[in-house]
Amino acid sequence: MQDVKMSDLTPEEKARPFSKYFYKPLAQPAAERVAAMDRPVDPSLALLAENRSDLLNPGDLPCEAGWCVMPDGTGFIANRLPMPGVTVEMIDWWFAWHALEPLRYKIWNPPCHFDISLSERDRAKVLDPSRSLKEKFQGLTHYVIENTGGPCAEKIAIEFMTPEEFGFDMERFVAPNVGTFAGGKGAAVMLAPPPGVPSFKAPAIMCHLVREIPGGIEFRTRFWMGMRIIDRKAVRCIPDTVRIPDFVVKGLAVHNVGEYANLASFLPQIWAEEKGLVAA
Repeated sequence: MQDVKMSDLTPEEKARPFSKYFYKPLAQPAAERVAAMDRPVDPSLALLAENRSDLLNPGDLPCEAGWCVMPDGTGFIANRLPMPGVTVEMIDWWFAWHALEPLRYKIWNPPCHFDISLSERDRAKVLDPSRSLKEKFQGLTHYVIENTGGPCAEKIAIEFMTPEEFGFDMERFVAPNVGTFAGGKGAAVMLAPPPGVPSFKAPAIMCHLVREIPGGIEFRTRFWMGMRIIDRKAVRCIPDTVRIPDFVVKGLAVHNVGEYANLASFLPQIWAEEKGLVAA
């Protein structure tokens, strides 16, 4: 199987009003955010997955930007990005809206995002006008094809969860400490691994928490690679002899910095153009 590469849009995609975002120059992350992902941080600074509810406390945690491989072989990533002009509603809208067609996913990060799909059942939920924005992505599964910084593109099933299913302490899940949540569990399969690199399902926990700040929002991300949420508990799901390679963890960390910097650069504009509606 050949690796997936960025390609030009089809005539039908070019005719869509938001195709212009595919061609706009990528927004460049601030230099200090890129520099934070250059080398691993001390694992003692990492937030353990079982302590993820500490993200709901006011203030900052010891590591808000960085990555490392933990002593047990799992990977940890933290990223924090202020998004001026972005609201909590825009974030909920984006996670509902962008799953309805591949172009919407491609414009997020054109060099690395290639495809997205939903089951027919989940698609009907997204288009159901009686459902809230959160109900249009929490509890649903997005099937994406993207390159997250590794040697080839991956097919990833992202199972979005409610904060309750994620195992958060809901007594602490309150404003202003948190405005919304997009996260859950995922599994990735390499589509065209290089010779000698096995194609395997790599489990991960994904957590994006948003809190309001003056003039916008703060987007706080955590990944715990090699782990899953099972019955609201964080569980290590890789063999005892396996260690997530440094380049895999760093690749996802750098990818995350870039994709959300680009999203922040056009989200208020596209939300206004689409009138905050979720439609096919």
